Amino acid sequence: MLKTNDDRLVEFLLQCQPGPPKTRGTWQVDHEGKPFLLPSIGGITLNVQVGDSCFGWAGDHIEPGVSCTADTHKPFEHPNTSLQIYSCTGNRAEIVSGEAKGESGVVIGHHGGSEHIIVDFARDVKEKLTYNDTIIVRAKGQGLRLTDYPDISLFNLDPELLQRMPIRLGSDAVLEVPVTTVVPAACMGSGVGAAHVAKGDYDIMTSDEETVRQYHLDALRFGDFVALMDHDNRYGRAYRQGAVSIGIVVHSDCLVAGHGPGVTTLMTTASSAIRPVIDPSANIADLLQIGTRLDF
Repeated sequence: MLKTNDDRLVEFLLQCQPGPPKTRGTWQVDHEGKPFLLPSIGGITLNVQVGDSCFGWAGDHIEPGVSCTADTHKPFEHPNTSLQIYSCTGNRAEIVSGEAKGESGVVIGHHGGSEHIIVDFARDVKEKLTYNDTIIVRAKGQGLRLTDYPDISLFNLDPELLQRMPIRLGSDAVLEVPVTTVVPAACMGSGVGAAHVAKGDYDIMTSDEETVRQYHLDALRFGDFVALMDHDNRYGRAYRQGAVSIGIVVHSDCLVAGHGPGVTTLMTTASSAIRPVIDPSANIADLLQIGTRLDF
């Protein structure tokens, strides 16, 4: 078991509700110059959940599960900023009103721009939800530290989820973290340069077909744990040779230039303290037995 400061973390109850689907209300243009008009961010997405493929949907920036906000009208203001920063991947979310009252789900991550947190609920639960229902998130995780590994910074990660991840200690004292995919630095696009990673995400660009094939990016699933190579996320999203960041995939592939599957940061180091290890089942759906699981 990894030693952490779990017993010193602050735990909040945060309140939110499902956020209706958003649209720019006009045509958009993809990275090939073709116009499109498709479903996009937000909503109670009935037929998309963690474990499903990020590719092949007739949509753009699709968020699986239920996209939640504390205030749809003021996404960049309090209390939605607090919801974004304090909600962590793996946190428990409970519906406390309406026909689905008492049902629980799991926070998957944050999506910048839309300023949503994304929560996975079973489809039969989503069928009972309305956009007026209230969801309470047990927010815990910001400030989490690995006490024996000061070179590794953690963000947006529930301490119980961390302990369930099959992280191993290598013979050279490096932490080996299971991931489905290793992403080269050149593929990271929208979101690079953000001041911090305690909210939002950044995108794996998929506009170059050869690179997508080479790194098997088209096999990504919602909820995959991935390694972003030569990216240091300690004080923002920056390129740094030798750095490694671990994140979770939170939204679908995108058609707009500079975009692709979105990643919420969970772990980062500027040194060689993390070694990604390929594991096809390194997905929160398989780990927590939610959503769509792989059938081995």
